[in-house]
Amino acid sequence: MEIVLRNNLILINTDFDTLNSGWMREFLSHHARGMLFLDKAVLVFRNESLSESRNEFIKELSQYHALKHDFSHEFFLRSMLKFGNQPIRIELNKSQEPKNIKVNLYAYDKNRVLITLDRANSWVMSYLRSQLEVYIERGTDSSLVLDLSDLKSRERLDKTLNKRSVLHYQITYTFDNRFMSKLYSEFAHYSFGNLCKEEEDREKNYFYMVLECPVGASQDALRESYKKLAKVYHPDKLHNESPYIIKRYTQKFQLLQEAYAALRAS
Repeated sequence: MEIVLRNNLILINTDFDTLNSGWMREFLSHHARGMLFLDKAVLVFRNESLSESRNEFIKELSQYHALKHDFSHEFFLRSMLKFGNQPIRIELNKSQEPKNIKVNLYAYDKNRVLITLDRANSWVMSYLRSQLEVYIERGTDSSLVLDLSDLKSRERLDKTLNKRSVLHYQITYTFDNRFMSKLYSEFAHYSFGNLCKEEEDREKNYFYMVLECPVGASQDALRESYKKLAKVYHPDKLHNESPYIIKRYTQKFQLLQEAYAALRAS
């Protein structure tokens, strides 16, 4: 673990095992509503109502760090408390390869969506809750039901699903063509086809899914989705990421190019 005290924040660089320790998980769970999830990092802002929890965390952090590096805990704690009003940024070591996790999407109809995880994961669920909290009807530790009856909720869901990396996890969102046809009922007049009838149709429908568009979407819709996703996955935008992440993003970007070229020509 490394801790850097800057003028505008406390920067902590650590591994996933330490992030997953009880005292750190407890602090982050208390501050879930005030956290910003970044690529392989979280940013925790100060919350006056949780100042006691924050001070306890700083004490635990100082003691842990001092023990690891064999220096005076009291001296370092006094230094850290001077930064008590600043945000805390916790970054994961980029050398660690992320774990894959699958998140399933199911639309009951155009206004209600079910999100389920193959297995419970508090970090990914905290991210989803922090982004979609006002639209959650009910939820468990591995599922959420969303009310998407207004336009802003749809936009919020789209923005949430565009993020594919949360701390130590690489997220794969899965859904079928029925999900798109229910959620985007304005495309109901398009043919969604049978994904199993012929190889050509399967490949074409797969490309629509890659571009996150309903089968038969207009050229304008395809172009807009392609541009949006290309910005997210363009490998030139990655800085100081692990070779694994760069490889995954490069593969995704190439697949987006292939899908758009195939559908644009059809």
